[in-house]
Amino acid sequence: MSTPARQRATAFAPASVGNVAIGFDIMGFSVDALGDRVTVSVRDTPGVEILATRGVADELPREPRNNTAGRAVLALLEALRPGFGFSIEIDKGIPLGSGLGGSAASAVGAVVAANALLPQPAGPLELLKFALAGEAVASGGRHADNIAASLFGGLVLTVGIDHPRVKQIPVPAGVRAVIVHPHMFLATARARAILKGSVELSDFVWQTANLAGFISGCYTSDLDMIRASLEDVVIEPQRAALIPGFHDVRRGAMEAGALGCSISGAGPTMFALSTDATAPAVLAAMRREFARQSLATDEWVVEMRPTGARVIG
Repeated sequence: MSTPARQRATAFAPASVGNVAIGFDIMGFSVDALGDRVTVSVRDTPGVEILATRGVADELPREPRNNTAGRAVLALLEALRPGFGFSIEIDKGIPLGSGLGGSAASAVGAVVAANALLPQPAGPLELLKFALAGEAVASGGRHADNIAASLFGGLVLTVGIDHPRVKQIPVPAGVRAVIVHPHMFLATARARAILKGSVELSDFVWQTANLAGFISGCYTSDLDMIRASLEDVVIEPQRAALIPGFHDVRRGAMEAGALGCSISGAGPTMFALSTDATAPAVLAAMRREFARQSLATDEWVVEMRPTGARVIG
């Protein structure tokens, strides 16, 4: 049995916006304004136990294999076999069913905290794989968009699952993310279940061009290219009906000067990208349209800084 580096660690894992409209399951960005805190302690008994779940979602499964944080740490133990187990406490700061990467953040926070206790810590790509195992509990599959954004921070592109490659995409100066969360629950499983299993060739070409154009615009600070490319022609049209007032919210954001506006992850949260100057008007328009649907909202305007999950205690 190896000796732990320390007995207890707490990690913060930020929320995230998955897909970013044109990067379904492969692109996301972190939202450091809110997140989950996960505390992991060493225990002599092998395996994992969930001691407590608190915060905005306190009725999480206590069986580790049915809990995103628990399953992620189990994957870490199965791969690294340190000779001891872990106890986990989860403080949820991200509402479930919000489209803000809550399940991903719990998994990421758990493996980052557990990793700090290992005598030989794993690297970030290994942690990504462990967290993916946890994310699968909530979404039914291994999807890296929220996981990679929460772990690495910033605007992140992930290529591959078994052998992932992660690239942080530069965000042009002065670009902000406007995020509006309507007070309603939308299960990720439901939002995935309505998706078609195939895509028209013309839509595939259009979406591919939009993804390439968006990334090109980010690298060259070409806001006109970003505005022309930040449009989802595959997933958004299928999910729009799940969000009351979606088209009005999107139209309001665009008329207020947004570079683009779409669904955050599986929804119901929506996001827009805008310049710093137009962000207040974009936010006001999105809030107004949700209010017309009798939906209260939480809102954030954030920079997409490359600051991901980290140990805070």
